[in-house]
Amino acid sequence: MSREAILGRVRAALSADRSAESSPLLSYPRTGTLNTEERLQMLEERLHEYDARVFHCPEQALAQRIFEVLSAAGRLRIIHPAALPTSWHAAQLDWTPDSPGLSYAEIEAFDGVLTGATAAVTESGSIVLQHGPAEGRRALTLLPDYHLCVIFENQIVETLPECFDRLKANAAAPTTFISGPSATADIEMTRIKGVHGPRFLDVILVTRPSNFPKLTFQ
Repeated sequence: MSREAILGRVRAALSADRSAESSPLLSYPRTGTLNTEERLQMLEERLHEYDARVFHCPEQALAQRIFEVLSAAGRLRIIHPAALPTSWHAAQLDWTPDSPGLSYAEIEAFDGVLTGATAAVTESGSIVLQHGPAEGRRALTLLPDYHLCVIFENQIVETLPECFDRLKANAAAPTTFISGPSATADIEMTRIKGVHGPRFLDVILVTRPSNFPKLTFQ
């Protein structure tokens, strides 16, 4: 086949791709249509589907809720990013701030890790970490067996394009998407948890009082 014939086929394929992208039937929604309560409900449903537990609380009760969730799960020795707000700490638990001197083995030995988040996406049930001050380095959220993540209502968006718009400001930062506890399946489709991250994920959604349902432990 001649060079011009090959290039002609490439041009035709690219032109077809552009036509498909411009089709209104294939256009991807870039903005959400759900209200706040609907976004919260959908995110919780998606996280449950991924075997994550979800709890709610107003901001003024956050430290108490963190204590309740961690103590009920038997997670008492907790590591956290050094810049995590101290107002999140409950005095009854053993808190250790992360530091460069801690080895991977030492991080893995803790009962769990507590972090914040950058964003959450309802349609995919994903939590996004750009590893800022309240999220810590990637090892902190990959090595411990348990991760408790705090997400605020104003961090929740409906669609992935909305999420990427929020991430643009720190586009060069390392970014991790979490959709439930770490899990994978082998060639025989045997599902195994904890291969490349925590086996257990709990999420606290910090909501306005009007959106605050009663706490339940599952």
